[in-house]
Amino acid sequence: MDIVFMGTPDFAVPSLEALLEIEVIKVKGVISQPDRKRGRGQKLQPTPVKKKALEYDLEVFQPEDISEGIDKLKEWAPEVIAVVAYGQILPEEVLNLPHYGCINLHSSLLPKYRGAAPIHRAIINGDQVTGVTTMKLELGMDTGDMILQQEVEITAEDTVGSLHDRLALVGGELLVQTLTAIADGSVSYQKQDDTVATYADKVDKKEGEIDWGQSAEDIWNLIRGFNPWPGSYTYYQGQRLKLWASQVVDQKKVNDKIEAGTIVELDNDLGIVVQTGKGQIALTELQPASKQKMSATDYLLGYDIKVGSKLGD
Repeated sequence: MDIVFMGTPDFAVPSLEALLEIEVIKVKGVISQPDRKRGRGQKLQPTPVKKKALEYDLEVFQPEDISEGIDKLKEWAPEVIAVVAYGQILPEEVLNLPHYGCINLHSSLLPKYRGAAPIHRAIINGDQVTGVTTMKLELGMDTGDMILQQEVEITAEDTVGSLHDRLALVGGELLVQTLTAIADGSVSYQKQDDTVATYADKVDKKEGEIDWGQSAEDIWNLIRGFNPWPGSYTYYQGQRLKLWASQVVDQKKVNDKIEAGTIVELDNDLGIVVQTGKGQIALTELQPASKQKMSATDYLLGYDIKVGSKLGD
């Protein structure tokens, strides 16, 4: 079966690699977002999918707008277009071009978490299970008929980074199963129940500022859900302090005598213990402004911070 692969970031790379290993699937070409300037030097960098495609000598096309790629798609004449985190909404002309349509891999258990940031939202909301779904694309936002799903556990050790990587690998395997089923005619489709659909809005960097009035568990989830990007933070003595890791010390106790955000204990083993709106949380890995990230133990050795001090702007 001839396919075109459309994808851009790291999340899509395992899917492309998995498809290239299947004999019944032939990748005719790859469409990715244009190269962008990145890093301090602002050098033009290829997308992760483009880099991987070139390793396999695949032809790569990078239109600024996918509507500019119609002629190239017609030239490749795919039976299926496989879409994984491409980064643009596909117009009807593209959706209708392949015989079997456009098949998308989405990083949630649809219809939960349609939209841009399902992995972030799953951790921020304290979910214990998420997963990946393959579906046939239509004009709506992640509303197409589902094909296959695979659950993935969210562990207490997970960050958005670690969960992202696991879902990418599981998703690649699920996409192979999906396209194989399309090729041999065994595929089946299931309508989504729109009445239980939820949406995962794009993450805003400002959401990463800690509200110490929230519970210790909610703050812990936010720190995990923003690690490594876009990063959570608070302020100490007017300076931004990034927070990379933490642990809940007490998730139930409410202490009206101690203002939320107040440092209640400094412990080289436990970390910097802070009172929240409900319970206490220990900050275990931090990053002061213009410094490298460090453990709480190293931070306490190098910075003057006292019990009774308050975090927050």
